[in-house]
Amino acid sequence: MPVEFLGIAATNDGSETTARSGAAFDKEYTIRLARAHEEYGWDRVLFAYASGAPDPAPAAAYLASKLDSLQILLAHRPNVSYPTFAAKTFATLDQISDGRLTVHFITGGNDHEQRREGDTLGKDGRYARTREYIQLVKKIWTTTEPFDHEGEHYRFRDFVADVFPVQQPRPGVSFGGSSPAAYAAGGAEADIYCLWGEPLARTAEQIEAVKAAAAAAGRTDVPRIQVAFRPIIAPTEELAWEKAHRTVGAIKARREQGLPRHHRGGAPENTGSQRLLAIAQQGERYDRALWTPTAAATGGAGNSNALVGTPETVAQALLDYYDLGVDILSARGYALLDDAIDFGRYVIPIVREEVAKRDTERAAGAERSLAAVRA
Repeated sequence: MPVEFLGIAATNDGSETTARSGAAFDKEYTIRLARAHEEYGWDRVLFAYASGAPDPAPAAAYLASKLDSLQILLAHRPNVSYPTFAAKTFATLDQISDGRLTVHFITGGNDHEQRREGDTLGKDGRYARTREYIQLVKKIWTTTEPFDHEGEHYRFRDFVADVFPVQQPRPGVSFGGSSPAAYAAGGAEADIYCLWGEPLARTAEQIEAVKAAAAAAGRTDVPRIQVAFRPIIAPTEELAWEKAHRTVGAIKARREQGLPRHHRGGAPENTGSQRLLAIAQQGERYDRALWTPTAAATGGAGNSNALVGTPETVAQALLDYYDLGVDILSARGYALLDDAIDFGRYVIPIVREEVAKRDTERAAGAERSLAAVRA
């Protein structure tokens, strides 16, 4: 099966290790980083969402108007707009990008962060709302006749859009989470299910949970699986591990100086972050190259487990996940621009070459099996 690579579409050069050098929305840096991803073999980039951060939708439109092939994954929280408005925004962006849009729906895992924008629903209520929201967006994208809706969270009359996506029947829907409520919602509605990087055995368990949720929802297909990591690579193993320990030191120093508001808070409320911290408490190193101190240093904030080693080691670690059924590999370094270039230059080609070999071998094996049956 084909493999895809997802990077980050940051609007400034700040990270967990370094304070940004300019404004929150730096147009020149946004394009420079995106062009590096496009030039070095990445398939798409994520425009993330945070309550006080630049709005990702117009930032994505700006990028789409400047680049020709890089695809866009747009993060969106259902609490910030009505689904009729959001569906039109997404369709317009798909038009601007000539069909390069996928939408990542974020339910929200922190009550305090959600309340910054007026969202007072509890976690289970948010998942129910997200599921209804996705269903409505899909319907608006694909319906040319006016319709009414009377749901638990949304009600409207006689709505029909006058702008539709380029992609047919619609753009892809991406979703993430590690709780039973997340599996249920995403298993039912997502085209892509996103996980944070965990040890192989735990990732395999999550993939089975997503498949089971999809089957329980009556689906005959299953979402594609995406897994996210923080790669730390260097020419030798020794240099990579030295770099890894420097990175954790920089994360800790940055936290002591005070992180951006959306990273603050006590113990994490969301299951995904709780899982990352539990894994870190149980050990620092897993499998071929997974390293947990980066997650521990951030308090389990988002995508934070690292893959450490030479490009060959990190590529082979990613292939281990591919062999589990993961076909979208998300990676984001700490020096955003330099790491995007290095990963694209040294890691992506190895993974693509090995995936092509695996696919050729599987096709040959299937052909041999078919020939044996015919014989």
